[in-house]
Amino acid sequence: MSADLAAAWTARFGDEVSTEETHGGLAVGVPPELWVDALLFARDELACGFFDWLTGVDELTEGFAVVAHVYSLERGHHLLVRTRVPRDEPRLPTAVGVYRGANWHERETCEMFGVIFDGHPDLKPLLLPDGFEGHPLRKDFVLAARVAKPWPGAKEPGESGHGAPSRRRMRPPGVPDDWGPAAQQSAERPQRRTRRPDEGRGSGA
Repeated sequence: MSADLAAAWTARFGDEVSTEETHGGLAVGVPPELWVDALLFARDELACGFFDWLTGVDELTEGFAVVAHVYSLERGHHLLVRTRVPRDEPRLPTAVGVYRGANWHERETCEMFGVIFDGHPDLKPLLLPDGFEGHPLRKDFVLAARVAKPWPGAKEPGESGHGAPSRRRMRPPGVPDDWGPAAQQSAERPQRRTRRPDEGRGSGA
């Protein structure tokens, strides 16, 4: 089945797409300018009328991957259609005109990764509170919750007052060493003057 699907993609798009067999289906890589055409081909020519999900993946310097999973109820095959957009301008045409179910997923992907879906009917925030700044699923986003405000209850061995000794407290990934209330208090605390070795000795005769 996967070989037949791969041949269909190659026959339609030639060398502009890549195919790879994965667990449970076929993964197809397409350039951004063919994103909508690829999804139309999956829906109309390969009978993938069921839209499952769409999301992003932060690939750091390589940009952001956008991945859509679709399925054919009639033929029983899966397709993972994916593309990549540059980090400095992460834009992609919306898939809502092909799969209406992509609406919610594109809003979430825009909110969490900062990928803009051109032509989306209402690309407003979906999950985060008003005024939230940044995109939490980007790998360079500072995970500062445990630094800005202590979590209730014990979160490390030994912090409950019994059991194993507490490990050295680690900063959450991505949090700079000079960030947060604890770092500020440390900077404001007076520094202890180091006593020279000859200080405090009497001047005996």
